[in-house]
Amino acid sequence: MTIREGSLEAPTRNPLDWNSADFYDETKLFKELSRVFDICHGCRRCINLCTAFPTLFDLVDESKTMEVDGVAKQDYWKVVNQCYLCDMCFMTKCPYVPPHPWNVDFPHLMLRAKAVKFRKGEVRFRDKLLSSTDALGTLATIPVVVQFVNAANKTGFARGVMERALGVHKDRVLPEYASSKFRNTARPEASFPVRDGKNTPGKVAVFATCYVNYNEPGIGHDLLTILAHNEIPAGVVEKEVCCGMPKFELGDLGAVARNKDVNIPVLAKLAREGYAILTAVPSCTLTFKQELPLMFPGDADVKAVAEAMFDPFEYLMLRHRDGLLKTDFRQALGKVSYHVPCHLRVQNTGQKTRELLEMIPETKVTTVERCSGHDGTWGVKREYFEQSMKIGRPVFRRMAEAAPDYISSDCAIAGRHIKQGMGETSAQKQHPITLLRIAYGL
Repeated sequence: MTIREGSLEAPTRNPLDWNSADFYDETKLFKELSRVFDICHGCRRCINLCTAFPTLFDLVDESKTMEVDGVAKQDYWKVVNQCYLCDMCFMTKCPYVPPHPWNVDFPHLMLRAKAVKFRKGEVRFRDKLLSSTDALGTLATIPVVVQFVNAANKTGFARGVMERALGVHKDRVLPEYASSKFRNTARPEASFPVRDGKNTPGKVAVFATCYVNYNEPGIGHDLLTILAHNEIPAGVVEKEVCCGMPKFELGDLGAVARNKDVNIPVLAKLAREGYAILTAVPSCTLTFKQELPLMFPGDADVKAVAEAMFDPFEYLMLRHRDGLLKTDFRQALGKVSYHVPCHLRVQNTGQKTRELLEMIPETKVTTVERCSGHDGTWGVKREYFEQSMKIGRPVFRRMAEAAPDYISSDCAIAGRHIKQGMGETSAQKQHPITLLRIAYGL
């Protein structure tokens, strides 16, 4: 059989066999890690994406054989720990992804390794805590507690204690918790007539997400305002828990499944009733669109939800294609430095946010399509903070070069990370949904 260097077909992903005993067999895991690491060592196209690949290549180059067989198996975990599952190597660099016969899916192999590590109990309390977004949000948003938490997150002494006790880097700017949760204060407007388009359902259900619910409810309120302005009947999903992405990145696939069992029945009912389901956090959208269908490939409800799930700007641009989006923008935005987060890029919907922002008169959008380096909780941790800032430097620099009036990212966490990395700047940090609400003059 002749093996081509690279695959000319569009990349495909195989289902995750996460319920099988082989998935957690450490001997078989290390055999597959050796196979894939050897392919990566011979290629090295991913060296500039993150710190996982330089870590791997340094281990190889510093070994006695200068090949993968010279690397101690225990050192493989150093590579695993550097991967934060951004998926960029799979989507943009690797020529050996399926359907290529070498079948390299580096992120899902790292996920498998993280799942093995989690099952062995080799995960820190800090990591379990940070990935428990609902529990943290519920506790932190209790009246009085919320003021204390927000104040402590800005106090040098408290941050020093937090770093020593939990390993959360003292210099990482953390998001504030809101005193009023989005789900408690949302006032969706559902009275408009349903106008289905060729490409879009005419009614929307908003999945709040942990971040919007507990940290930045204004993003959710702005989304509802935009939907109402466009006379799209909307509601908030009746019941939800975390999408599962934080636990997914930890390797706690059992927790992902438990959250799925809460979310999917509610969302599948909405999908079958003809709703478009929108989330304002790309990682959440990706979970429902890609990761859960790969974990549960035979689940009809999971498939129905995936087909009904939209990124907000994907949905709005499809409404525009249907001739059903209002473009009565009243306020120019000036210069916008816009960052495309990794978990939006891998959804393969194109740059819909940029396209819509560029429709606003007297608005110039500079687009940066590169990993910011934060990734969920990875860039919060003491041992990875400096690396996250290093990965983000090209993004910080390019965002600043445009001398923008606004800096923005569909990932609110990345936006905050970029603002911190840019240092002193007069530019305002605003989510793209908020920028669209401002442009409408609402």
